Amino acid sequence: MTTVGIRGTFFDFVDDPWKHVGHEQAAARFHQDGLMVVTDGVIEAFGPYEKIAAAHPGVAITEIKDRIIVPGFIDGHIHLPQTRVLGAYGEQLLPWLQKWVYPEELKYRDRNYAREGVKRFLDALLASGTTTCQAFTSSSPVSTEELFEEAARRNMRVIAGLTGIDRNAPADFIDTPENFYRDSKRLIAQYHNKGRNLYAITPRFAFGASPELLKACQRLKHEHPDCWVNTHISENPAECSGVLVEHPDCQDYLGVYEKFDLVGPKFSGGHGVYLSNNEFRRMSKKGAAVVFCPCSNLFLGSGLFRLGRATDPEHRVKMSFGTDVGGGNRFSMISVLDDAYKVGMCNNTLLDGSIDPTRKDLAEAERNKLSPYRGFWSITLGGAEGLYIDDKLGNFEPGKEADFVALDPNGGQIAQAWHQSLIADGAGPRTMDEAASMLFAVMMVGDDRCVDETWVMGKRLYKKS
Repeated sequence: MTTVGIRGTFFDFVDDPWKHVGHEQAAARFHQDGLMVVTDGVIEAFGPYEKIAAAHPGVAITEIKDRIIVPGFIDGHIHLPQTRVLGAYGEQLLPWLQKWVYPEELKYRDRNYAREGVKRFLDALLASGTTTCQAFTSSSPVSTEELFEEAARRNMRVIAGLTGIDRNAPADFIDTPENFYRDSKRLIAQYHNKGRNLYAITPRFAFGASPELLKACQRLKHEHPDCWVNTHISENPAECSGVLVEHPDCQDYLGVYEKFDLVGPKFSGGHGVYLSNNEFRRMSKKGAAVVFCPCSNLFLGSGLFRLGRATDPEHRVKMSFGTDVGGGNRFSMISVLDDAYKVGMCNNTLLDGSIDPTRKDLAEAERNKLSPYRGFWSITLGGAEGLYIDDKLGNFEPGKEADFVALDPNGGQIAQAWHQSLIADGAGPRTMDEAASMLFAVMMVGDDRCVDETWVMGKRLYKKS
């Protein structure tokens, strides 16, 4: 057994800040001088330095100075084989897929190309502070195999699966439902719950899935009920219209997945920009999750996700945040928070009555405002809850996996350090409120340059040079 201690300034969460409107500090936990004791990658003890050190004499301690240590970031929606095409100009979703994405994803049939792509993908995640992701691979099993193998070598937690599509894509890209079922069965047996790998049954989206493919997904879910289901939902207006043409017996997008018994715990629908109030309520009732991907929704012109509706306390929907690389143009979950804040503020304006008094809803307007508590909860403990892995990670509770990020609050653009000196006089945070204010500046003024170190299972895998 290997036991180590990490000493520094810690900030994590014990509850959902949206449940504590007006006093969100109740959802957080802050130790200006804290100690985390890690044994074989798992947190053994956590709390104030003096208390924890006294109970663990002789433990070797690594001190991380002048940083704010937070749980590792969780990306709930990202595409492995789109790493190279992020930032591709000028198209909305469906033509963008045809022009840029499908040709690039086809290259991942080649194992050498897939292996290089996976390494670049995981390197980019770690450099951005992301320690866990739920990822789409491609329609070829090779990319799924390479992702699970390389993630296991790095001991990173990954949820992924073969991506199923059998229509509305190039002929050499699609595959049959029979092949998808057969290959998925093999991959589940080979990788699911092996080490930190978890498997997601992955129909790409209902627009690209025949009833036969969705029946194959339904069969897989019934045979492997502990697997995840990862897909897209209600991202783009043209896509939403096309789904109802492809599945005319369904009343809305969610209804397609409901028809095949895929909606429930461990179901994630990426984007959800055009979900109706009724769909949100049905997702809430079934314990399904939506993944907010603001960078992608803005880059592809898809629209503004209704954050305040998803967080309605009467019909709360589980939620994680995602980059959606390469529709999202950055790997950084900090950048996701930046765009999420701006989307929320636009929605706040739409609902405060100043534009259309008939739409005035001050409670929903307020829920759209992404405070630092709401933001960092969403990419740590909240993201874990949305993916049903909060028993494993998401905060610094003993018994959880020791994935964490050391943030340099002055590490962004050149003006950032001067701004932060307004909060803490050039020093580190002394209180929870000071730490939250500095983290908000990381959200809005910084970017992944604020990520100084990334640790996975108590081992440092990334250090900014």
